[in-house]
Amino acid sequence: MTLIVEQFVERLTPAERARAERVESVLPALRASASEADRDGTFHMPNVEVLREAGLLGLVVPVEYGGLGGGLRDLAGAAYAMGTACPSTAMAYFFHCSAVSRGMLPLEAIERGLFTEEEIPTVRAFAEKVLTRMGTEGKFFANFASESAKSASAAVTIQSTAVPVEGGYRLTGVKSFGCNTGVADVYLVAARMDGTDTAGGIALFHVDPNAEGVAQRTKWDAIGMRASATHGITMDNVFVPTDEALVIPAAYTRMMECSRGSFVGNQLAGPAIYLGVATSAYNFALNQLMTRKLQDTGRPIAENPYHLELIGKMAVDLETAGLWLRRQLELEASENPLLPKDRVVQQWRMCKGEVCDAAFRVATHALKACGTSATGMSAPIPRAIRELTMGLVQGFPAERGRLEAARMVVTGSEQNLFGAQQ
Repeated sequence: MTLIVEQFVERLTPAERARAERVESVLPALRASASEADRDGTFHMPNVEVLREAGLLGLVVPVEYGGLGGGLRDLAGAAYAMGTACPSTAMAYFFHCSAVSRGMLPLEAIERGLFTEEEIPTVRAFAEKVLTRMGTEGKFFANFASESAKSASAAVTIQSTAVPVEGGYRLTGVKSFGCNTGVADVYLVAARMDGTDTAGGIALFHVDPNAEGVAQRTKWDAIGMRASATHGITMDNVFVPTDEALVIPAAYTRMMECSRGSFVGNQLAGPAIYLGVATSAYNFALNQLMTRKLQDTGRPIAENPYHLELIGKMAVDLETAGLWLRRQLELEASENPLLPKDRVVQQWRMCKGEVCDAAFRVATHALKACGTSATGMSAPIPRAIRELTMGLVQGFPAERGRLEAARMVVTGSEQNLFGAQQ
């Protein structure tokens, strides 16, 4: 039996297939609540338990920490498959899984000798706490890094600050973007140490969502991904104990050196969700066009020249998005590196935008092909268009990606991922 995951991730190993079957098992439940969650703009809380019972909260957590031992191919495939069912839940799940990098990359940095003997116990303890909570304990994470502050010299600027106090730290700031607000068991927060103004001052903190001083921002009412709980948090002098923090200078930048791609190396799973949305829109439109008949000939509407043109455009755009994303997955998941990291990052900056633009075109062609009868706000194609609109802007638009890739090609400079501002 061909799994939905296999429509995107090719040549699954037996272990990957077993994990993909777990993903397949939750899709009916996610699909059943998707329309209502989108209408209400509210995360469907039972989905967390569905994912937890299937063991999928630990999909990419090593087995020794209670997880399923999956990798980037598993995450990309899961994001794609869930994107065909409930894009909001898929995005929330992707953000949860992105937190695993805060456990895996520090451990890899230790193996590479990037930390001193004195630093290793603290780094290892923090990393293993992330992995154990996700794997053994089945905690659902929110991963907050992005803020509304913008910088010409860095992709993400961190303004939230951490001040040392007796027994820990006090965090103050606003996290404007990140799924699972008010849903997650643990908030994983990036902030800069007070008095620092470079990426070396960025530190990581486990924040209790119910801690004094933690609040949700105004409920997000976006055009799409409406049920992903992405309204962000505010922190007002929030206390975090010492053993819930990783504040070693430049620990964050050192661990990022171990990533195979941009940021922490799992970002391509986000656009995989949009590829899943586009696939669903294409399949829905094709089914409509093949089953509905022309009154004068009795033949499928799909055979009408106008519709054949739109079907062809959808097929090309869907294949284009898939090829870009499969190439990026190959670059970041191959056993041995195929290209230097700067080239992989260049590819990613182009890939994200091309995938999302092509996916959006699929949905707009599907809308044209199916006509006014398929334009209800909660109908599959209008929902797909709204979800895919978010793909045009989330992270960065295609125009910015091409500009940064071109700048890297022309100047030979590497992308500055994280900055900090006073």
